Amino acid sequence: MPVRFRIQDPALADPLRHIEQLVRRAGGRTWLVGGCIRDLVLGRQPLDLDLEISGLPPGQLHALLTDHFSVQFAGKAFGLFKLQGLPVTISIPSRLLTDHESSQRLLRHSDPDIDMDESLARRDFTMNAMAWDPDTLELRDPFNGRADLDAHLLRHASDRFGEDPLRVLRGMQLAARFGLTAAPETLTLCRTLTQEEQPRERLWEEWKKLLLQGVKPSLGLQFLHDCGWLRFYPELAALQDCEQDPVWHPEGDVWTHTLHCLDWFALESTGKPDDDLITGLGILCHDFGKPATTTTDYGRITSRGHEPEGEAPTRRFLERLTNQEELISEVIPLVLYHLRPSALFDANASDSAVRRLARQVKRIDRLVRVARADHAGRPPKPFDGFPAGAWLLERARSLEVEDQAPTPLVLGRHLLELGIKPGPDMGRLLDDCYEAQLDGLFTTLDEGLVFARTQLPSLR
Repeated sequence: MPVRFRIQDPALADPLRHIEQLVRRAGGRTWLVGGCIRDLVLGRQPLDLDLEISGLPPGQLHALLTDHFSVQFAGKAFGLFKLQGLPVTISIPSRLLTDHESSQRLLRHSDPDIDMDESLARRDFTMNAMAWDPDTLELRDPFNGRADLDAHLLRHASDRFGEDPLRVLRGMQLAARFGLTAAPETLTLCRTLTQEEQPRERLWEEWKKLLLQGVKPSLGLQFLHDCGWLRFYPELAALQDCEQDPVWHPEGDVWTHTLHCLDWFALESTGKPDDDLITGLGILCHDFGKPATTTTDYGRITSRGHEPEGEAPTRRFLERLTNQEELISEVIPLVLYHLRPSALFDANASDSAVRRLARQVKRIDRLVRVARADHAGRPPKPFDGFPAGAWLLERARSLEVEDQAPTPLVLGRHLLELGIKPGPDMGRLLDDCYEAQLDGLFTTLDEGLVFARTQLPSLR
């Protein structure tokens, strides 16, 4: 029975129509595959298109496309094309090379004559193993992906799933994005796979999708737990069964708390990828220090000092995923100071304390999001809206340090004009000026220079 889907965006619909006509006239066939069909089945509009062209060898297809589009040719053997300026990727069906060494490296060779069902069998999950012909309106669904979507079930498409072990992490982020529960047989298969020797760039892409696109990240992390992959993330595994004071944390252990915090974070996404990613990582890692600091020495469960203790495991966790040192350096302060908003609020802290916090974390707005999620992730404890966060943000805005550290007013060039030569004395005076600025002793450059002059006799 024909199935009709409508792609509304002209930036997708127009090139699709053009490509389908070109391919059909040349004797080939165009299929929409993967995520774009999954989205259409769910009643969503796709953001990009993945097309698979059967019946045409790579060279002929390349020549056909270059007459009408600007094409990036990813390789003759693999048969992958990207259309510059368009959200369209085009591939030719391929098969895995049969020798053992090539299989380990996931080398494939294009084969435009492969049956579509065989081609779909090499895809990861049934929800992504559907294909639709926009000309004949035929929907190929050999593994019942449509039914699995209706049942919110994550199931691997075939026994070829294990060709790429990182499909386990893809399952993690898909479960979080689409609210899925994994089939028992899929969990069993995932337990046999490993992420060892996989490039961290690929790990990173799946974790980013979990945090940036996950509607319920807890489902993704629970999937990792259920398939035994927390063994690759000992910092997360250590959160399980790490007890918390039931008065403050009636939700249970630190693992359960972290899952609740991440789900709250997903509800309050800003849509700004950089902010959301760094904040989400801060929330994921914020209690990594608790397993090492949790005791019952005082007749109750405490985790004093867990903020600074969280720095080392946070760094280890992130360095296994990315080499972006700048990003890691932005996440760690969110872990180190996530209790500070409440502490400053309770103390009705001074402007100086707020400025110093801004110097330490740079982004008070992100820190408040981490602290807010930490505060909210304790059901059934009622959430009070976290007044400490609103208070701190208001104070930070009034001091113009909500999203940046205070900018030093007195700089080296100003001290040169006062006759201070470069060297240790200048460095010490610059530090003294900045500390005085944070304390509110001056608020303008002219006032800062007056302060600097008062310090000159101590340098002689």
